[in-house]
Amino acid sequence: MLVLFESPSGYAIFKVLDESKVQAADDLHELFANPEKAANSVKLKHFKKFEDTTEALAATTAAVEGKLSKTLKKVLKKIVAKEAHEELAVADAKLGQAIKEKMNLTCVYSPATQELMRGIRAHIDSLISGGQQPKKFKKIIILCVYLIAVVCLLYCFHCTVLLHVTKCSLLDDLDKELNNYIMRCREWYGWHFPELGKVTDHIAFAKIIKKMGVRTNAASCDMSEILPEEIEKQVVDLAQVSMGTEISEEDIINISYLADQIIEITEYRGQLYDYLKNRMTAMAPNLTLLVGELVGARLISHAGSLLNLAKHPASTVQILGAEKALFRALKTRKDTPKYGLIYHASLVGQCNPKNKGKISRMLAAKCALAVRYDALAEETSTEMGIEQRAKLESRLRSWDEGGKGTKSTPKPDKWTNQSELKMYDNAQDFNIPAPKKRKIEELDEEDAVVTDGNLQKKSKKIKNDEQT
Repeated sequence: MLVLFESPSGYAIFKVLDESKVQAADDLHELFANPEKAANSVKLKHFKKFEDTTEALAATTAAVEGKLSKTLKKVLKKIVAKEAHEELAVADAKLGQAIKEKMNLTCVYSPATQELMRGIRAHIDSLISGGQQPKKFKKIIILCVYLIAVVCLLYCFHCTVLLHVTKCSLLDDLDKELNNYIMRCREWYGWHFPELGKVTDHIAFAKIIKKMGVRTNAASCDMSEILPEEIEKQVVDLAQVSMGTEISEEDIINISYLADQIIEITEYRGQLYDYLKNRMTAMAPNLTLLVGELVGARLISHAGSLLNLAKHPASTVQILGAEKALFRALKTRKDTPKYGLIYHASLVGQCNPKNKGKISRMLAAKCALAVRYDALAEETSTEMGIEQRAKLESRLRSWDEGGKGTKSTPKPDKWTNQSELKMYDNAQDFNIPAPKKRKIEELDEEDAVVTDGNLQKKSKKIKNDEQT
């Protein structure tokens, strides 16, 4: 049996000295316990060293993809073809199938083969005669791995989509952190000035804390750039009669630092949202028109890429993001969810609660078409997204006017007789003249018989008697 071993430095073909010992995969680790036992188990038959890193990268990439490279083909023709009756052990089933189709060689792939490859890999530096030093061999491995990673990043067609997924996840994380910061800031400063909680705008709240500091400075502080005049006056009045406790200057400094963090994160979040909006408009314009930037970004992030989302049917797009609820409903035999991430779309939010399931189903069908158009179309256009959104909005208006979740049928108009009155024209009639009736006196005597003074027609019997 011959063994094909691919290494970063070249192709090596080994000859198994005792095939009977290699049959059982459990005992192979003992045959390769040390370099001496490994040398007694396999013997190097041929080693083809790569000339440069370019050739090594091409050969390694072909081995990863399960393809037969030109260098390997030459080696197999030169060495293995002479011993065609021998079996060739390979580490990959796809590579073995390719060798069998193109070279017509018998390839072996089994658990025992994997253990054999593992043993050879452990002592490859000592098995290759006059070959590589251990340190140099490791350097070649690291260099080859680095080159493969660089090539994968350069030719990654979904790299932009993966970056988009990262941006969407970062935006969600920023929202969570911002909510925590705002909650802690309101709670912390609320002990000193609880009446300021009436300011609902979080950014305005943080700016007031940064500018005012202690509530006693409210009268001398100009907050006209932050708040309207009426609300500013109310804040000043409430600061004078506040029921909050006194806090130290060190607490005010720390609260001001927290307010600075809230303002900075909010500004960065706005910049990131604008960037995400522009990227979504460029990458999936029709999907963005239907569900918006954030919902579309979350759908793509949940599916993994735009192409993966395009492969999903409309029923999957509808419940994407509600997998736990779906499987829980299937397990308990209850109603399955009607919507997932698509629930946050503006069209679904505008609809009545009883019609949300219907509009989500219709929106998912339109989104499936829009995603396929965005991912696979040669030309980018927003005509389809605008047209489909107009149809959905018209359906929503019809539901609101009809008051039901079904299609609103138009009411028929009141019937009015619009036909003209025409008189019957007797002059246009065509009458066929009726045949004149003959009088009794004009009857021929041969056709009449007088009996008892009455005139009667001859019967058929009399006519028959006369004929006879």
